[in-house]
Amino acid sequence: MPFSFCRLRSAALAALIVALSSSAAQAQKLQAVDLELVLAVDVSQSMDYDEHELQRNGYVDAFRQKDVINAMTSGPRGRIAVTYMEWAGMYEPVQVIPWTIIDSEASARAFADRLAKEPIYGEQRTSISSALIKATELIETNEFAGARRVIDVSGDGANNTGPQVDLTRDEVIKRRITINGLPIMLNKPREFYDIDHLDRYYKHCVIGGEAAFIAPVYDLKHLTATIRKKLVMEIAGLEIAPETAPIQFADAAQLPSDGLQRVQLRLPAEKTDCLIGEKVWGGGRGWGRPPGPR
Repeated sequence: MPFSFCRLRSAALAALIVALSSSAAQAQKLQAVDLELVLAVDVSQSMDYDEHELQRNGYVDAFRQKDVINAMTSGPRGRIAVTYMEWAGMYEPVQVIPWTIIDSEASARAFADRLAKEPIYGEQRTSISSALIKATELIETNEFAGARRVIDVSGDGANNTGPQVDLTRDEVIKRRITINGLPIMLNKPREFYDIDHLDRYYKHCVIGGEAAFIAPVYDLKHLTATIRKKLVMEIAGLEIAPETAPIQFADAAQLPSDGLQRVQLRLPAEKTDCLIGEKVWGGGRGWGRPPGPR
């Protein structure tokens, strides 16, 4: 690993630890909620605008659905706090919708309406680690005290810039934060930076914390339904009827008959290289490319 990357990684992780430690000392009165949820959505240019728009509309649609609204308002406190953030490379992730209390159908629909009106700006590269750092800062510095704290990160590629993703993940989950994943693996012509088995990469290198899970997407026509069901699952852990557009779990032909609440992913056990994104990107750009015809 190049020295400059090591230095960047160490500095970013150190900054994360210092920032989060200082936030713990804040003496503010926090509002109790059932869940603090950061929706961290990939807008890197590996997806085209139509795909970005479909992804955005999936979240807009979810916040208008009864099952999602019921999940948000059925906890002991009857409310959650949620924010919507978009990220790509090393540029500062954008908090598109600030922290918002969802405690009714009206507040959920207002969130959806506001999100639908916001523009989408794509950026180059993919820094899942930077997204995790920013999402954690948003959780640690907000005005809420959640019974659970979750980062829901979606993306269509591996980390290829910024701090090392698995080390960042390890620091984040020390803060009592769960990271869930929505890896998007579409059947389209490959770019040089694409990797095989993104679901396996997310499982081994990105997600973590109590009851963490991934919900892979292999076809755009399943994206909206998967977003909706993943939100229900992580917000309330409700049982979901198997006959309604199933989440596509890796290596599972169909949704288990007992719903999604206790689903275990059946991914291959072999270790994933959590630096594969950086290595593939470097090779594609000519850095460290093996000799031979091009």
